[in-house]
Amino acid sequence: MPAHSTVTETPVITTSGLTKVYRSRGREVTALDGVDLHVREGEVYGVIGQSGAGKSSLIRCVNLLERPTAGTVTVAGQDLTALAGRGPRAGRELRRARSRIGMVFQHFNLLSTRTVQDNVELPLEILGTSGAERSRKALELLDLVGLSDKAKAYPAQLSGGQKQRVGIARALAGDPKVLLSDEATSALDPETTRSVLQLLRDLNRQLGLTVLLITHEMDVVKSICDSAALMANGRITESGTVSELLATPGSELAAALFPVGGDASGDDRTVIDVTFQGDAATRPVISQLSRTYNIDISILGAAMDTVGGRQVGRMRIELPGRYEENVVPVGFLREQGLRIDVVGERQLVKDGAE
Repeated sequence: MPAHSTVTETPVITTSGLTKVYRSRGREVTALDGVDLHVREGEVYGVIGQSGAGKSSLIRCVNLLERPTAGTVTVAGQDLTALAGRGPRAGRELRRARSRIGMVFQHFNLLSTRTVQDNVELPLEILGTSGAERSRKALELLDLVGLSDKAKAYPAQLSGGQKQRVGIARALAGDPKVLLSDEATSALDPETTRSVLQLLRDLNRQLGLTVLLITHEMDVVKSICDSAALMANGRITESGTVSELLATPGSELAAALFPVGGDASGDDRTVIDVTFQGDAATRPVISQLSRTYNIDISILGAAMDTVGGRQVGRMRIELPGRYEENVVPVGFLREQGLRIDVVGERQLVKDGAE
């Protein structure tokens, strides 16, 4: 196993034209509408969207728990959709392929009559692993997720966070290349959520796992994701690395990750959103701007956090006068390596449109 995860440009999960239509009582509901997704090896990729956006259908189609109506799913170089419904041999190949894809569920799905160790051993039983090897592997995984002292306990004796850790250990039993997380933290309290997310990030780095997770919580994306996609009405409306999204003018995901608020109306002032990343987040750029051009600057809103180990922030500021009067000060900010969105008087001037 690699000591740490390195993101490469090699796609491990690829969907192309993925479509899922549910038929019920003579009606058709399109849950996925031509989804193209590319998840690179070694990254944590978050898919975010509101209820009904198609997130759960997407992740269930990735391991073919749901059969797509159209399109293809490729995981680790193998076209899973080509194996579906193609006879006994293809069915065996599909089962083997699925064994290399771990799945973590929102509601844990542990067997209440089995001990923690027995729950982790279950996938190994299905694979025909010997009893001694099952026991060794399960205890190793429980130690990895911080539950070595709970091997003989039953699910009813565990907290929600501990149950999810058991679910993660079970998902790792088959040494998967890919780990899928279906709203794995949505039933947990905030502190437990943070610890489980940190565990997923640690596993990503220690084992070289590629993690695809779905969530409706922006903090999940902010905490551990290298890349993200926004889903709405069965489609991906934008996607990219978190850094790319933060540098994209008008990105809905960037605005949601760092909402700054503040009124952006008025004909006699210029309101701009400034995005800071890395070293720029710690430099006194705004005070330098004020001193250099002898202008009063009002801060309308600000948000700062750590994303992927780097400080990232957004600030909405107001400069006196119309945009045409502030071209030089705005240019100064751009020269500092900051992303600038002018959202003031007309909300038509965007980064680079001078």
